[in-house]
Amino acid sequence: MREQAPLPPSDAPSSPAAAAEVDGHPRRWAILAVLVFSLLAVVLDNTILNVALKTIADPVEGLGTTQSELEWAINSYTLVFAGLLFTFGLLGDRHGRKRMLLIGLVVFGLSSLASAYAQDPMQLIVARAIMGIGGAAIMPATLAIISNVFPPRERGKAIGIWAGGVGLAMAIGPITGGVLLEYFWWGSVFLVNVPVVVIGVLLIAFLVPESKESASLKLDPVGVLLSIIGLVALVYGIIRGGELASFTHLEVWLPTLVGVVVLVLFVLHERRSDHPAFDVRYFRVPAFATAVSTTALVFFAMMGVMFFLAFYWQMARGFSALEAGALVLPFAVAQVVLGPLSARMVERFGGKIVATVSLFVVSLTLAAHALIQLDTPVWMVLVLSFVQGAAMANIMPPATTTIMQSIPREKAGVGSAMSNTVRQIGGALGVAVLGSVLSAVYRDQIAPSLTAVPEHLRHAAGESITATHGVAEGLGAQGAALVEAADAAFIQGMHVAALIAGGVALVGTLVVAKWMPGKAAAAPRSGAALDKKPAKV
Repeated sequence: MREQAPLPPSDAPSSPAAAAEVDGHPRRWAILAVLVFSLLAVVLDNTILNVALKTIADPVEGLGTTQSELEWAINSYTLVFAGLLFTFGLLGDRHGRKRMLLIGLVVFGLSSLASAYAQDPMQLIVARAIMGIGGAAIMPATLAIISNVFPPRERGKAIGIWAGGVGLAMAIGPITGGVLLEYFWWGSVFLVNVPVVVIGVLLIAFLVPESKESASLKLDPVGVLLSIIGLVALVYGIIRGGELASFTHLEVWLPTLVGVVVLVLFVLHERRSDHPAFDVRYFRVPAFATAVSTTALVFFAMMGVMFFLAFYWQMARGFSALEAGALVLPFAVAQVVLGPLSARMVERFGGKIVATVSLFVVSLTLAAHALIQLDTPVWMVLVLSFVQGAAMANIMPPATTTIMQSIPREKAGVGSAMSNTVRQIGGALGVAVLGSVLSAVYRDQIAPSLTAVPEHLRHAAGESITATHGVAEGLGAQGAALVEAADAAFIQGMHVAALIAGGVALVGTLVVAKWMPGKAAAAPRSGAALDKKPAKV
């Protein structure tokens, strides 16, 4: 049995940015605007891709990717992003957050260029993984800089605006992608990142001050490696289960089991390390653990639903990419209008009440997707989208503020990295799990209708609604019946996935109602505050 090594003491004054603790940086609002703008490309990229999925899957207009390859195109980015967030947060704290932000933007821009001109699915997946490296360097630096340049009295409002910007970027991604695909080829959804990166680099170079903490911070390569191996194995098993429409196959449960075992080893390693890649000791702070868990559950549900909605609008309902993107605007409007106001809501009613009510509404709206049919009036779905966006706008700001106020200010980079790590992991698992559930149900439902399809095409035709529609185009009169069966099978799979998403969000509601504090927790004065009761293993 071994006592947990204490966190390094942090009582000494930090960087010059510590002055922000009292008065704030004189250009703090301009800095916030630049940081939110720079973050647009990173966050927007996660949702702009959803509209392009159908086009990328097309063998003529796109790369002919399968549904599992599409899931990997999304998850190669999010898994690398999540696996490296904490490490880059430490690198920023050690070598300079502004420097890390600039490096991340350059890597992100170059890999976006590579993604735009990928020639096959594997090239796209690899380029997206490199984009994840750039994104991991950008995200924690933005929130850490905000925490350093804003005084406590304004920090909640600034984080609310930051979270609103994240929500806006997520929401406008689909409409942006739709416009681009209407006039350009699929690679334009990645190429659009380049001008954002160039402008962001120039603005950051001139406006954003450098800030860093101790130069003696250590890295944890073993922890990083274990986390990436564990997550990739786990997600591979889940996605493979969707491909085979069975979760009892050796190719499914073996990598899933390996992933779980490696992640357990990762947690044990992090508990023993005096310089962990993901400091699990912070989960001893109830407010922090509650807010982080809620973030993961919400993004699990949301990203999975956004994945299948892209196919609902474009394949099942037959809307164009531009029309499908426009149908997300109510969600965007709700985020833009209500996101910046969330700080007032939290100040008046407390983070616990605001987050609990909002999460309950989200769980209801997600589950309500199980009532959507092929002939459901569009306006009803749009109202559902607006209500969902309004609720989401009041979840992330209080959760993010709780996370940042539950840890020492000088550990802002750590808090930001941990918050975004679980967000990305939650989103990646949401796409993998709900995408695989949808795929498994779809295969089961469409199988009886594939008897009329030539035998050599049956396996490919049954993989996804996109593949079935593609095969149906060459079957003449028989094809119309197959398309009808494919749409019905997809709706059935969507309903099952939506109910699971609603259930996950409901779990988040119960977690918040039980454990989130009614008022924002005061930040500990130093990391040593977390070591009053050393953990034993």
